[in-house]
Amino acid sequence: MEIKAVYTLLLLSGSNLFMTIAWYGHLKSGQVSLLKSTGLCGLILISWGLAFFEYCLQVPANRIGFRGTGGPFSLVELKVLQEVITLVVFVLFSFFFFKDEVIRWNHLAAFGCLVMAVYFVFYHKINA
Repeated sequence: MEIKAVYTLLLLSGSNLFMTIAWYGHLKSGQVSLLKSTGLCGLILISWGLAFFEYCLQVPANRIGFRGTGGPFSLVELKVLQEVITLVVFVLFSFFFFKDEVIRWNHLAAFGCLVMAVYFVFYHKINA
């Protein structure tokens, strides 16, 4: 795998970690003493702050990875990779921080469909 592809995947993974925390981390705010008394506006500002770092990784990931700027991926390939990385990061995040959430068979089936989406998007590269 070429180095630009590796950088793209690492940056996308990091950006998705920040975004997952920004989107869902506040749901645990009642268990964090510093955030217990933070109102909705404060939580939104904290999430925006986290989203800033998400963009600091997401934009370079897309610039490095996009074929039009010298990278190895088409626009569709970048989007499908990003969605699968988002799901993987979300599953790991929910497993570690929301242990009371149950993963059911239909969730796994949906995940499998996304993995198949990656296969179909990259089919021409796999079978070249």
